[in-house]
Amino acid sequence: MPSAATFGGSLTRPRAGRSFWSRRSTVIVGGLLVPIVVVVVWHVATTTGLVPAYRLPAPLSVVQAAGQLLEDGSLGLHIAISTQRVVIGFLAGAAIGLALAAVVGLSRLGDILLSPTLVALRAVPSLAWVPLLILWLQIGEESKITLIAIGAFFPVYTTVAAALRRVDPHLVEAGRSFGLRGWSLLRTIQLPAVVPSLVSGLRLAMAQAWLFLVAAELIASSMGLGWLLTDSQQTGRVDRILLAIVLLALLGTLTNALLVLFERAVLRRWL
Repeated sequence: MPSAATFGGSLTRPRAGRSFWSRRSTVIVGGLLVPIVVVVVWHVATTTGLVPAYRLPAPLSVVQAAGQLLEDGSLGLHIAISTQRVVIGFLAGAAIGLALAAVVGLSRLGDILLSPTLVALRAVPSLAWVPLLILWLQIGEESKITLIAIGAFFPVYTTVAAALRRVDPHLVEAGRSFGLRGWSLLRTIQLPAVVPSLVSGLRLAMAQAWLFLVAAELIASSMGLGWLLTDSQQTGRVDRILLAIVLLALLGTLTNALLVLFERAVLRRWL
């Protein structure tokens, strides 16, 4: 079965030699440098009294707060629940975004009918959906996952729809000459041609899913990292607020790294 790479040699990229800046060790050390400097400055600022402890607890205090939550078993539960919500919402939003991107990007009628409405909905702030979702879906998991899915939907939809509109028409005609139509044409020619945009959209969608998580866990939640943030604010536990922020950053980095591995596998397969 022909693919996009078969028809378009321009899709393949020559592999450049590995320079010093592209070495894995350089990337890892360089990526850790700024966080290490931040922690050192943070430690110095708190231990010297430059910043009062009630405003910015020392890094050790944040570690101790994590230890306390680990001892009572709640920290692992917070992380697991939040991760589950993000993964389910991300997968749902990305799947719907990909489907509608195909409709809008490949059909002039779909573009005319759907694009204005979706552009308007994209401008709605995340918190604006909370009251409506509570009324429609109550305060269970459905409302939280739906809000996260909304956040994940738009990056995938926007990037893929725009990329599909820019697919080389000669590539599409070449596929049709091989008898490809409809889903076969989309799967074999058009989707492989927009793989880089699709993966970029997925990475943006994952980042949005974590951003929308905090808003989602404002919906009468009793567990999760978003709830830990708001509960710690009410109790004045700045150490736990910082702990939740650090955990959200680490989880976001981890999921992004997984998508980078997925990107490499997909690009190796299609390009």
